[in-house]
Amino acid sequence: MKPTGHKKLLVVLECSSLGCVDEDPICPYSSDLQRAPHPAPLASVMTMAHEMEGMEGHVTEFKITENKDLGELLFIRLSLERYLNFHLDPWYCNYVTVTCPKGQLYQFPLYQWILKSVEIPEGKGIVITKNTPPVIQQQRQLELGIKRETHKWKVYAEGAPHCIDVADDKPLNLPPNDQYSFRKHADFHSASKSTFSEAMLNGYVFNTDSWPTLDDIKLVSSLRRSQYSDIVSKVWKEDTFFGSQYLNGMNPTLIKKCVKVPEKFPVTDDMVAPSLGASTNLQKELQNGHIFLADYGILQGVPTNTINKRSQYIASPMCLLWKNPEGQLLPIAIQLSQTPGKNVPIFLPSDSEYDWVLAKIWVRSADFQLHQVDSHLLRTHLLAEVFSIATTRQLPMGHPVYKLISPHLRYTLEINCFARTRLIGPGGIFDKASATGKGGVPVLLKKVTAELTYSSLCLPDDIKGRGMDQIPNYLYRDDGLKIWAAIERFVSDIINYYYTSDEMVKEDPELQAWVAEVFKEGFLENKSSEVPYSLETRASLIKYLTMAIFRCSAQHAAVNSGQFDFYSWMPNGPTTMKSPPPSTKGVTTMKTIFETLPDVNSTAAGINVVWVLSNEPMDRRRLGEYPDELFTEKTPLQFIKRFQDQLSEISKSIQERNKTMLLPYPYMDPSQIENGVSI
Repeated sequence: MKPTGHKKLLVVLECSSLGCVDEDPICPYSSDLQRAPHPAPLASVMTMAHEMEGMEGHVTEFKITENKDLGELLFIRLSLERYLNFHLDPWYCNYVTVTCPKGQLYQFPLYQWILKSVEIPEGKGIVITKNTPPVIQQQRQLELGIKRETHKWKVYAEGAPHCIDVADDKPLNLPPNDQYSFRKHADFHSASKSTFSEAMLNGYVFNTDSWPTLDDIKLVSSLRRSQYSDIVSKVWKEDTFFGSQYLNGMNPTLIKKCVKVPEKFPVTDDMVAPSLGASTNLQKELQNGHIFLADYGILQGVPTNTINKRSQYIASPMCLLWKNPEGQLLPIAIQLSQTPGKNVPIFLPSDSEYDWVLAKIWVRSADFQLHQVDSHLLRTHLLAEVFSIATTRQLPMGHPVYKLISPHLRYTLEINCFARTRLIGPGGIFDKASATGKGGVPVLLKKVTAELTYSSLCLPDDIKGRGMDQIPNYLYRDDGLKIWAAIERFVSDIINYYYTSDEMVKEDPELQAWVAEVFKEGFLENKSSEVPYSLETRASLIKYLTMAIFRCSAQHAAVNSGQFDFYSWMPNGPTTMKSPPPSTKGVTTMKTIFETLPDVNSTAAGINVVWVLSNEPMDRRRLGEYPDELFTEKTPLQFIKRFQDQLSEISKSIQERNKTMLLPYPYMDPSQIENGVSI
């Protein structure tokens, strides 16, 4: 960003309060540089100002002569000084390199805005141990103390993870280093405004009518199109497509193997016999591991919205699915309530076409609610925000875990502030278009947060825990496990390089404070979640960091990137339902379905938001891309290259497979995955 006012950039290389490596704990330099430390091949103290204006991307070299030996450089300080009475603008600094007279090179990576003064540690990652010089510990404490003043916690919703304390949740009130770049900000808001303008010009925004026909719904969905949205609009009623979305749709972590049908879901052999065929029965299929359950019981009791002066509705359905001999996952029974009874029919594929279609629409609407609040908002956005704030508050720039995880936290705070004001906040999109608006989101957030478990956040454990390790065509699982393994190997390389023993992990005070704060502010000290609140071994740290990076990158891509593909055809994921669930069979007509689906304006609002959220703005960084060179040592840089090569191979295999598919699964392709939650 080009500065707009005159200022001076003050560059200081010194030992004084910043410290040098010396056995003497007393700082060897005073402000007048009277005493030298132990000999070292550097003699450079810079205390000079240089006027710069309009120098975006500019590299400036200083040649300074100093007769006194500084010893080994540990930190440098960059300061902005006001020039006359001109406004003092922030400056962005990538890094500083210092070359000694005898050729020794020091690197000081920053990649942040300078607001007034900043102390940058030398680039080698350092874990605090008993032998760490006090001056390093003092500087790190000073750095964290400053950051804790700018990054404080607040409660957004009772029982939900805590978030950044920013006035009015406005992104422009965030510290500059947490805000979008100019390019990303401009592109994001341009996309938001253009989609709204198109809907408004076509008369959809203010139209509170029900949809008259499916062809009319296609008119609004065709305002914006993706490669796969047209396919979804053609196959949405097919049972095979309905079932496949539990494996490769927007909410692929809900379904689990069913070993016994719940008593509150009284499905009988006679009910499902037409689906299973004469050669088997429900009990045999349960024993063979071919029956699966999608249970939306957590939606029960969530308050619902009022839109266009009409009450809206949410169901809490249960859906039984069967893996047929061809490996397809098919729905075989749907109950739209958690409480069976005379007025709660179990819908079957053998029912009338409209009965069965409407039952599936109710399930898809329930899936939309749970996907947006649980799988998407909570398990990626809000957890990424917790990691972001805790990392800023507890891990200094010189810590190797900071260097490892911070690229995956880029822009998370801004997009989450946007979500709290424009999406789920008062008057936001959820209030205008979703059944969980006007009070439902906080209630549901509290419920799903209480059920968070560590195993459900770790992909291999989650797959095994849900019994989903054998079902075919589960591309979310197959692609995700490859990416998990690649991240795990990369994290393992980095951690084992910096931590030479389990004892180092256990005794790292900064790391332990970070983990404890994540547990306290993100998981609300819920020990039943089994989320670690301290780490004892390198293996436990590797798993924890793999989980965090996977959540912020691949998992977010899996539950976000395809939203327009699947939801732009509104009947496949209604944001709300404006009539109660049917209590009898045989009375549903197409007119009934249109009277139940969202109104025109709610549909337009929903399509607009999934278009924006499915299209990452400019200034992207793919998984494994680290243009900010926070690691400076040779070996970690080799680890990064190996990680990138492994991701490239995964990407090639996914792209080759997708060429053979009518409806491909591109969302876990590393070349399409953003490094962090930034949209």
